[in-house]
Amino acid sequence: MPDLKSFFHELVYYQVELWEAMDALLQEECGLPLTWFEIMDLLQRRSAARVQDIAAAFSISVGGTSKVVDKLEAGGLCRRMPNPADRRSSLIELTDHGRASLERANEIFNRELASRIGSVASEQDLDQMLATLSRLRDAGRALGADHITERAA
Repeated sequence: MPDLKSFFHELVYYQVELWEAMDALLQEECGLPLTWFEIMDLLQRRSAARVQDIAAAFSISVGGTSKVVDKLEAGGLCRRMPNPADRRSSLIELTDHGRASLERANEIFNRELASRIGSVASEQDLDQMLATLSRLRDAGRALGADHITERAA
């Protein structure tokens, strides 16, 4: 049987180390924490989203997401607009300044990922790891929903 505990530790420790390195680099070169970058990247892909949509995409709290969006908005990187489908919520979109900042950050982010990951793992390795991680996340979400249902019963 594979050493699942060692796998867990390697996966988590690598994720933490990579997150911290990318966060420090983006803050140093662009003034953007990685958390901001991730949310801005999502907004670029979706064009506009509610705070609830962002929170769900990252599996984080709505309150925490709202605080990050407040900071992005204060920095002129995004703006809230009325949601025509629901007056109780706003739609968040990147500003021109936000799009320009994200473009610069993406260059740095992609360069660093190529250095830290692309130069070490083959394309085949990466494709296989991506597929495996996707299956693990899907299974974990399904398991999480089952456990919530079981606890409620």
